[in-house]
Amino acid sequence: MSHSQDRPGFWTRLSNPGQFLIWSRPLVVPLVVVTAAVFLVGLWFALVNSPEDYQMGDTVRIMYIHVPTAWLSQFVYAVMAVSAIGTLVWRHPMADVSMKAAAPLGATFTALALYTGSLWGRPTWGTFWEWDGRMTSTLVLLLIYLGIIALWRAFEDPLRGARMVAILTLVGAINIPIVKFSVDWWATLHQPASVLRADGPTMPGSILTPLLIMFGAFTLLFIVLHLVGMRTEVRRRRIASLERRLAQRGA
Repeated sequence: MSHSQDRPGFWTRLSNPGQFLIWSRPLVVPLVVVTAAVFLVGLWFALVNSPEDYQMGDTVRIMYIHVPTAWLSQFVYAVMAVSAIGTLVWRHPMADVSMKAAAPLGATFTALALYTGSLWGRPTWGTFWEWDGRMTSTLVLLLIYLGIIALWRAFEDPLRGARMVAILTLVGAINIPIVKFSVDWWATLHQPASVLRADGPTMPGSILTPLLIMFGAFTLLFIVLHLVGMRTEVRRRRIASLERRLAQRGA
């Protein structure tokens, strides 16, 4: 048998937890280095090389944290929803690992979006909080994340809880379009989309450039943390499985 035939195929390397640990290991350090470099460039642009807003002054710089974390709060949930489908439909061995690793990250990004939004809202709108469509639906998103994390912890065996978590994740996905289109459906303090528009961005390049770099930096941060979280979860499950086998032998 040839050497190429001995090597596991693409889908095996993607779905097998042992193979995942092997091929993902050399990716971690380069991704960390690239993420740090993009953050340094983005923060330099955002804090030093971008202009003040003619109305908000330096307060506009909060946007470079708030907007990427708000976008990631939805993007991470989309990753979880796809993983939930992989768990329920294809029973992919790594799908529920992806869900479990992503949930705390999504909750953190959502909490950061709410916190930075409140800081930005006080000098801009005169209030830290307003029960408008965007803020309220984002708060609901945070509660959904926390509910998913709590449900994971309710099961000692993650394989048994994966199906229930996947169902809850897909039900909670109904809130994502509500968050996205709340500024269009209801009266809100938030302005409509100014970056992802059919007719192109509405903000000047001096502000759009650092914002896009920070988008990239935060997205890379999620990829790194998600990858490390998945690796940690695979190891945790291996240790738990080994402990159960040893306990059964001892009994």
